[in-house]
Amino acid sequence: MREKTKRRLAAIVSADVAGYSRLVGMDEEGTLRALVQYRREIVDPLVGDHGGRIANTAGDSLLLEFSSVVEAVRCSVEIQRGIADRNADVLAEQQVRFRIGINVGDVIAEGSDLLGDAVNIAARVEALSTPGGIAISDNAYRQVRDRLEIAWQDSGEHELKNISRPVKVWRWSQTDKSEVGLPVPAHVDRNRPTKPSIAVLPFKNLSGDSEQEYFADGLTEDLIMAISYWRSFPVIARNSSFTYKGRSVRPEQVAAELGVRYILDGSLRKAANRIRVTVSLVDTENGHEIWAERMDRHLDDIFVLQDEITTKVAATTGYQLQQAEIARSAQRLNDDPTAWDLVAKGLPYFYEHTCDANRRARMCFEQAVAAAPQYSDAWAYLAWAHGHDLMIECAEDRGSTISAGLDAGLRAVSLDERSALAHLALSSVYVWSGDVASALAEAKCALDLNPNDVRAGFAVGNRQTLIGDLEEGIATIKTALSLNPRDPYRWHYFGYLSRAYLTLGEPEHALEWARQAVQLRPDQADVHFRLALCQAHRGDLEESKKALSRCEQLAPGLVARRRGWSPYPDVERNDQLLAPLRNAGLL
Repeated sequence: MREKTKRRLAAIVSADVAGYSRLVGMDEEGTLRALVQYRREIVDPLVGDHGGRIANTAGDSLLLEFSSVVEAVRCSVEIQRGIADRNADVLAEQQVRFRIGINVGDVIAEGSDLLGDAVNIAARVEALSTPGGIAISDNAYRQVRDRLEIAWQDSGEHELKNISRPVKVWRWSQTDKSEVGLPVPAHVDRNRPTKPSIAVLPFKNLSGDSEQEYFADGLTEDLIMAISYWRSFPVIARNSSFTYKGRSVRPEQVAAELGVRYILDGSLRKAANRIRVTVSLVDTENGHEIWAERMDRHLDDIFVLQDEITTKVAATTGYQLQQAEIARSAQRLNDDPTAWDLVAKGLPYFYEHTCDANRRARMCFEQAVAAAPQYSDAWAYLAWAHGHDLMIECAEDRGSTISAGLDAGLRAVSLDERSALAHLALSSVYVWSGDVASALAEAKCALDLNPNDVRAGFAVGNRQTLIGDLEEGIATIKTALSLNPRDPYRWHYFGYLSRAYLTLGEPEHALEWARQAVQLRPDQADVHFRLALCQAHRGDLEESKKALSRCEQLAPGLVARRRGWSPYPDVERNDQLLAPLRNAGLL
């Protein structure tokens, strides 16, 4: 006789293995053996110890029920730590690691299984956690925040599939993180990364309208918060910055009093229903203006306007600070370079996108991690450089390059879970390992952590197109392009757009983006291949032949290697992409 349906309040834990399909594809028997062992020796005993039960299992996934959300969290933390200990001696690419999501709410019991929105939310929240980490809903967080000494990270509200209302999500990682401080004094160990710091001075209201004073102060506060997402550039807190409100000060005075290298200053002026905002970034050591911009906008919605300006300025400031530090470090590398200097030295090579340049970049990043093993940014760029080796086909041993990239990326994340750069670098390696789902999850995590990092926007957009969300991916990439039209890597993002439009069946739009990529980087063989592909989709085989010829001149053998090009995880779309070249006998 069928058991009667019952409702009850429960804490729900949803868990599955990150990158399970990839792991099984690499080593099916080893993966299943490790999963069974971890279940038998770690998961199942801990669930029982904390008063929980296993409600359902399916492949690599688990659904657990607890009467107490506190015990659910305690159990989940112990599970993740126990598995991490077992993984210590396992290659990163072979590690079985769980993602865990927790929610509390009303559930429907069907036999031993559980159903209902509370279960669905737990599963959706789980997808937002990082491998080896835990994500919990706001309902669960409110019950544990004052009862457990756990450092939760606020990741904001999320629209969850088939859930009517946004859900606020909190994340936990296995390493307790501290805030990055200001540059260390000269007498402190020079092997520590000495990062450049910045102060955002109160914006000046030049309009003569006292009501705009609130807008000026609000814009300043929003910029302090937005730029603080760039964890490579520590930002002076509001209380210190606002001591300069209404004062006329020289850059060197602010530098001496606050210990900063850069100042972001600005003003606003209102006329009728329009407002003009000017912004400048100044190097305090020489007083030179690095970057300045003027924005004229309508005052239709003051809050929308404030958000727009904040996002635009924060995105551009992050890029300009990096370029200024690259130039500065190049001048002082012979004078006791810090780990930050070594990273900055490697970045120009990193952006060149050639095998030799990428090798030099990787060497710089390796020196940086050797000098400062706890420096997350250095590990992140090292991981990303391995990803570049895979992308531009420089890796001598693909398997070992993936393994080295995953090791470095996971190390970067473990050192600073709140670093968008670390998650972005790990996402890059996941893409080339074939684990697109994990790549998208890491890219989304990066964008959540720093909404002003256009690289994260590009990564999310690219991963969305790879899994089939073409229109959403295209929109995401275009939004990122609008925030920083100077990005040195944008030619590569043009390639993403070109490929996505071809898959949508819009070769004319694809051709526009491919041509822009060629204009920016005519030295890159890949952009000419994409141009040839667009021309073939349009039926212009003569132009396609010309582009393929140029591609072959720049990289002999690349055209032949593109016969097996598979950017998508499914055969059908890859065949559709290459069909015009193959049918014409050009590939």
